[in-house]
Amino acid sequence: MPCLRAARRVTLPESGAKASPSGEAAHFRALESLYRSAPINRLFRSELTIPEEGRSIIQFDVDETQFHAAGAVHGTVYFKMLDDAAFYAANSLVSDRFLLTTSFNLLFTRPIAPGRIRAEGRWISGRRRVYVAEASLIDADGEEVGRGTGTFMRSQFPLSSLPGYAA
Repeated sequence: MPCLRAARRVTLPESGAKASPSGEAAHFRALESLYRSAPINRLFRSELTIPEEGRSIIQFDVDETQFHAAGAVHGTVYFKMLDDAAFYAANSLVSDRFLLTTSFNLLFTRPIAPGRIRAEGRWISGRRRVYVAEASLIDADGEEVGRGTGTFMRSQFPLSSLPGYAA
């Protein structure tokens, strides 16, 4: 007599469907969402990626609309992208609180020409109260055009209370 087995129905995800990230990956995607939701990024169109704990990458384009009167990129662009890259590298280690920048040192190494720029942030030290992170700006030719180091502290704002933090 043949053995009869009950057939189990297996439901496969639709083509292209992705499982929701969990844990660390969910925190990284939620921080990326928080970055996209910040009103300032309507002025500085850019895209944040957090590939792993303690690292962040921001890609953005610069053009003449961001120049100062002498025809080069204004320092606000350097500061904003370096601070953001270092900040998100540090906040990738903290899943419960929004960090605040308490200081930031900036070095302008060369003028930024129009084109694609990448800010790379790296956590350096700290895991309790104060976090230290650095960032570099890299131009389309692979040359460093700026660098900065910041210190960041835990705030009283839970990440989960911020509308853009979609875990």
